[in-house]
Amino acid sequence: MPFLPTPIPDLLIFEPKVWPDERGYFYESYNRKTWEDAGLQVDFVQDNQARSTRGVLRGLHFQSGEMAQAKLVRVVEGEVLDVAVDLRPESASYGQWFSILLSAENKLQLFVPRGFAHGYVVLSETAEFVYKCDNYYSKAHEGGIRFDDPTLNIDWNFDLSEVLVSEKDLALPYLEVRG
Repeated sequence: MPFLPTPIPDLLIFEPKVWPDERGYFYESYNRKTWEDAGLQVDFVQDNQARSTRGVLRGLHFQSGEMAQAKLVRVVEGEVLDVAVDLRPESASYGQWFSILLSAENKLQLFVPRGFAHGYVVLSETAEFVYKCDNYYSKAHEGGIRFDDPTLNIDWNFDLSEVLVSEKDLALPYLEVRG
């Protein structure tokens, strides 16, 4: 089975089968039947791609309400530390985060279900980050959490005094802790 569990329920690592030969390699980055055979019914409707340089930190972002999005994320050039934070109110793992090294070399992907915040920091000189979404982007439903939230205490595997973060991401609020 190409899906590996993480410590957070429903957050899955996808490890595609790679067929290398003397010419290079081939693999299916996505196959709906593979997902359905694993009991996962996800209808991806939008693909996005971002190119960034070393130290760029994007996140932690999410879409809320009826426009919430599940994502399948991967790196096609370079290397990033990818982070997902469980924001599902009913979840026993609310506020917990998981990180994984995604790279063009390891070809791993992370399935981030609806109800998670997501972000990444670029560890290589450049990185091309590609992801599928199961819902369309809506500016009215976008939200986020500060990457350096002290409650989360995420280990970004990077000196945070050296990250490049957008003004928009610097203005994001901290996570509201459940009482």
